[in-house]
Amino acid sequence: MTTDQIFQQILKKRSFLCIGLDVDLKKISPHLLEEEDPIFAFNKAIIDATHNYCVAYKPNIAFYEAYGLKGWKALKKTIDYLNENHPNIFTIADAKRGDIGNTSTMYAKAFLKDLDFDSITVAPYMGKDSVEPFLTFENKYAILLALTSNKGAFDFQTLASNEKELYKHVLQTSTSWSNAERLMYVVGATKAEYFKEIREIVPNHFLLVPGVGAQGGSLEEVCTYGLNDKVGLLVNSSRGIIYASRDKNFAEASAEKARDLKNQMEAILQAY
Repeated sequence: MTTDQIFQQILKKRSFLCIGLDVDLKKISPHLLEEEDPIFAFNKAIIDATHNYCVAYKPNIAFYEAYGLKGWKALKKTIDYLNENHPNIFTIADAKRGDIGNTSTMYAKAFLKDLDFDSITVAPYMGKDSVEPFLTFENKYAILLALTSNKGAFDFQTLASNEKELYKHVLQTSTSWSNAERLMYVVGATKAEYFKEIREIVPNHFLLVPGVGAQGGSLEEVCTYGLNDKVGLLVNSSRGIIYASRDKNFAEASAEKARDLKNQMEAILQAY
């Protein structure tokens, strides 16, 4: 999928919503536990109910790894279901991989070729040779962790060297790597005041923005500083949507939450 295709979906749906599929069996509707594959049953119901309101889905891989082989099978069924039924929706493997070059090459093959995700989140700490293997697949993307939404982000990411914070070094340096046009960046919604300077460094790249909703980030503030000519934002909500209810009508409750966020986004786009 190209970034132009993502932009066209944003225009069509009047939404730049990404929904995180972070399945915790302790939080889903109890009746689903009777299913042969409760993880996939939950995901399918969420996708069927919300696909008209979002342009991306983001399974967090840890929530599948935690259930061993059953979790991996459910992940495969989920990505296959998305690719077969909603090929115009952007898919993100939230795996936060990144290792020496030959290892990253295998991670990239696993998620971008074998599982056929459109993108994968990648940790930048090991530098260029740990990221570039993810950038060798045409129309696939590495989403680099730049400035995250967790409290611990301040431990390292905002430390300054030569009067420039580390996250700015990451952004600036990464733009010189091979196939850097295939990079996107994770920037947390709880760091909205940083978006203006981030856009000065990467004005045209898409930003994946977690932290709206359960983590308290402001959609309006993110958009004030983060929107570009092609919107350039994929704003993620996970818990606030998928765990809206544990009743049997959980999917309808999730759809209502997704629709509310979509409507907020539509209003912002109309005013932009």
